[in-house]
Amino acid sequence: MDISIYFEEAAQVSVAFVIGAVIGLEREFRSKPAGFRTMILISVGACLYTILSKEMGSSGSSDRIASNIVTGIGFIGAGVIFKEGISVNGLTTAALIWITAALGMAIGYHNYPLAIVVSAIVVIALFVLEPVQRFINRFHKVKDYKIRTVGLGNNFKSDLEEFFRSHKLSFRCMKFIKDNNDAVYLYRISSPDRNYDLVNQFLLSSPDVKSFDV
Repeated sequence: MDISIYFEEAAQVSVAFVIGAVIGLEREFRSKPAGFRTMILISVGACLYTILSKEMGSSGSSDRIASNIVTGIGFIGAGVIFKEGISVNGLTTAALIWITAALGMAIGYHNYPLAIVVSAIVVIALFVLEPVQRFINRFHKVKDYKIRTVGLGNNFKSDLEEFFRSHKLSFRCMKFIKDNNDAVYLYRISSPDRNYDLVNQFLLSSPDVKSFDV
């Protein structure tokens, strides 16, 4: 039995550990649901399953095991996506779980150049492009507001839309719902990030507004 194969596989798992740790550090630093240890386990686990699929599987079976890895990772990714108010959070973490597993699989198949290039792209997207995203949000950011008002017979809608126009905010009323004696509006607003403080102040000071979610 060639013992060198075990050292080679240990090296593969070690590389998967390092890549998972680098991605996990960023998630841990931002206090996200899937952090340092989780990303390591995902990367190492995907790498291990890929190695075992090559050793145990017959011809043509490795692709089925790979597809099962993707399916399992999909369940984990779905677990970190949650709805807060009317906003959906956790999409970036879910995408990172998915790509971390893919990197582990690439290492398991000895495709180190691809794993290194994709890891570099992930690091750039997480660390380098974040200031770019903040810069874009300064001038253009889209938010959805769910606004509940007291009573149906007031002029809140016209007053709100006049406020939007006076501050040059792009808006669209996505939905209007009558809920008992209340009215519920769903607005999508596009504006520089600094203007949302004005929107929040307007809603908080309005006697017609019962509550609102962003």
